[in-house]
Amino acid sequence: MSELREVNIKYDMPTAGDAIKRVTWNLRNGAALGCRAIKFIHGYGSTGKGGKIRIEVRRYLENELRCGRITGYIAGEDFSIFDEDTRRAFQDCPELRQDPDLERHNNGVTIVIL
Repeated sequence: MSELREVNIKYDMPTAGDAIKRVTWNLRNGAALGCRAIKFIHGYGSTGKGGKIRIEVRRYLENELRCGRITGYIAGEDFSIFDEDTRRAFQDCPELRQDPDLERHNNGVTIVIL
């Protein structure tokens, strides 16, 4: 079983509310399945205005972090060896070092540390 799970929550163009339900389900079940981190693929928004799903997912994750239900999260555009949160995440989930989005500054993904 991999410690890193990748979940595409935008595959069928859901509403932001449905995307949040998918995130919630994966966060609750990911830890039970032995995952240390989950990479959510939410897209960056085709309108060029930031993407409603991405904005809502990150707002939701900020609340989960404040409530202590997740250890942290890294926006894809910050996922870099030069980012302190990324280096800390490598300690929790070494598999992240091989992730293809590392150093790509991909704002269509967010990595959650459980």
